[in-house]
Amino acid sequence: MRWLDSGGEGFSEQLRLLTEWRESSDRALAEVIDTVFEGVISRGDQALLEFTQRFDGLSVASAAELELPKEKMRAALEGLDAAPRQALSISAGRIRNYHQRQVQESWYYEDAEGTLLGQQITALDRVGVYVPGGKASYPSTVLMNVIPARVAGVREVVMVAPAPTGTISSMVLAAAAVAGVDRLFTIGGAQAIAALAYGTETIPAVDKIIGPGNLYVAAAKRRAYGRVGIDMVAGPSEILIICDGNCDPDWIAMDLIAQAEHDENAQAILLSPDGDFLRQVKAGITRMLPDMERRQIIRASLDGRGALIKTRDIADAVAIANLVAPEHLELAVDEPRRWLPHVRNAGAIFLGRNTPEAFGDYCAGPNHVLPTAGTARFSSPLGVYDFIKRSSVIMASEAGARLMTPLVTQLARAESLPAHALAAECRLPAKDGDVVG
Repeated sequence: MRWLDSGGEGFSEQLRLLTEWRESSDRALAEVIDTVFEGVISRGDQALLEFTQRFDGLSVASAAELELPKEKMRAALEGLDAAPRQALSISAGRIRNYHQRQVQESWYYEDAEGTLLGQQITALDRVGVYVPGGKASYPSTVLMNVIPARVAGVREVVMVAPAPTGTISSMVLAAAAVAGVDRLFTIGGAQAIAALAYGTETIPAVDKIIGPGNLYVAAAKRRAYGRVGIDMVAGPSEILIICDGNCDPDWIAMDLIAQAEHDENAQAILLSPDGDFLRQVKAGITRMLPDMERRQIIRASLDGRGALIKTRDIADAVAIANLVAPEHLELAVDEPRRWLPHVRNAGAIFLGRNTPEAFGDYCAGPNHVLPTAGTARFSSPLGVYDFIKRSSVIMASEAGARLMTPLVTQLARAESLPAHALAAECRLPAKDGDVVG
């Protein structure tokens, strides 16, 4: 891990280079995505089967064989041992309870002239959820993506997950049952995104696609955007920890290690005004790393994008955090709530010494789908609000029409749109005494 000092010369540029993330522009990747989309759009199921065999190594006779019935999801849940089943159930309950507080209601009011104005809230009809598969198993991804959609009132949730061997992890299937997935297809990659965006004879087209994936999935989501909505195109996972030094250094070292084990491009940064504490954390990482199962990934992440940053004080650290706008921010300091109002840019904020970021990944309740690569400056965690639409409602009264028509006339004619003015004027109600006909 590199060592930086916020008071050192050139620190701002060093910080920018450390935290900057740019996805490589790969022409070959773009060509693959174009080929997949053009094939799925023009040839539907036939192309989907070809790409599934080509990229996932899964060969089936018909697209219908790619769908797993609900009975298999329920059977997977019932077949779990008590401990993992309870973990899924309790975590799902906490996630559901949190997101129910995000539900929005339609509202209406009448202005002084009696014109009805308002906002109608409606849920999306159908959502597609992508869950990574292959060697990995991500039941938490299922819970975090599906439950908010269900709380929002989405009518149908379609889940896709690659299954190169033809099977999906029992924990993922069980999570699908707990969360309330309606249909599940064993497809992945760009072909799954294209199928969800445009539909095939077997795969229904959706209104929005959410969920993480590899470079091909991310590129496919970007290509699909506009045809459907997407949650985000996320970069590598990241954590920024602020600690005053009054904490067990091994706790903080393990939080950094935990973040780094995601992948080689994950980013783990520690800020503290206590230089001795920073050195203790570094020593802890060095001591614990050889025992980590994913030590090669962790080492690559910490060497490539990790940092220990000595700051002037905690206020300086918070200011740096606002510049970085991290996906995860831990405030392992005395009186953490005192600093909370000063945090302006962060995907999720973990307060106090007893709140590791891992709680947020699995069971605390808030969503773990968070903005990365500095996008917390302008975007928010996945939530119920991502699965609803807001429609404006207007019903003019007679008095309201009389008020608004001259306004429309003036503004429309100023914009050289006279038909707009006439559309309002022709509806102007006649006043008492007006000559009609």
